[in-house]
Amino acid sequence: MTSRSFEGRMPALTGATGWLNSAPLTTEGLRGRPVLVSFWTYTCINWLRQLPYVRAWSEKYAELTVIGVHTPEFGFEQDPENVVRAVRDLNVRYPVAVDSDYAIWRAFDNHYWPALYFVDAEGAIRHHHFGEGDYEQSEAVIQELLTDAGVEAGSDLVAVSAAGFEAQADWNSLGSPENYTGSGRSEYFASPGGLRSGRDASYAVPSKLSLNQWALAGEWTVGEQAARLNTPHGYLVDRFRARDLHLVMGPAVRGTEVRFQVTLDDRPPGEDHGLDVDADGRGRLTEQRLHQLIRQRGPIDERTFKITFLDAGAEVFAFTFG
Repeated sequence: MTSRSFEGRMPALTGATGWLNSAPLTTEGLRGRPVLVSFWTYTCINWLRQLPYVRAWSEKYAELTVIGVHTPEFGFEQDPENVVRAVRDLNVRYPVAVDSDYAIWRAFDNHYWPALYFVDAEGAIRHHHFGEGDYEQSEAVIQELLTDAGVEAGSDLVAVSAAGFEAQADWNSLGSPENYTGSGRSEYFASPGGLRSGRDASYAVPSKLSLNQWALAGEWTVGEQAARLNTPHGYLVDRFRARDLHLVMGPAVRGTEVRFQVTLDDRPPGEDHGLDVDADGRGRLTEQRLHQLIRQRGPIDERTFKITFLDAGAEVFAFTFG
């Protein structure tokens, strides 16, 4: 038997508001099989970088049940259509419990995206991991739990080659933290007068931004979770240091489209463009999700990022970096 500590019993899964890729699963029905529970939300860059490992474990270990628990961070992630689209687009094939009411999140007393809980065949939680990394250790735990259940798991580890959003961060050059544009959790906001929450306001960009400061220009309404542009040609500026820059954003109204233009140090990004823009920095918002705008190919230093929305109706939630 594994010597790993007992961390409690696996809670019930009855609070799910729906299931994808599977009929509803129950804790009792899973007895006899090791289980990996993965808490996620589809705009989380940290989970996206963990996903290729969870996907690979699900494919490699037939006697392991992987359950993704989708618990939303932002309001639009509660929309069932958005979750269905994310599961399809991100190639998530294992069972997913839709946890829009946070019932399973609370049952596990979870506080993090991503979070992994490793459950043995008797229904006991034997290990957990919060955040990215430690993939070799996590897979070793899976192998231990399978061995304890009488399954030959071997000791070889999966080989993952990730690209796009799923590529691992360039940790050595990363000098910018995740940040939010909504008034509830925003930091480093530099527009004169600060964020004016809950009302229409005109914003301007200061003459200079320090590292990790950001600012708005134009007519915006800043709410608890997001900043919404009310008139065309407003923009957002951020001073950052990272290989990758992403924004969680989308059109405020479903079915509409918002055109935008990105620059790096006042020039088109060229070969440093991300997945969601071209070399000239042009892109379009058609859905609410994480957008990769910058992936630098050369040496990493402080840069000034600017995104100008050519149409009204953009809604911006968060910056993430990699």
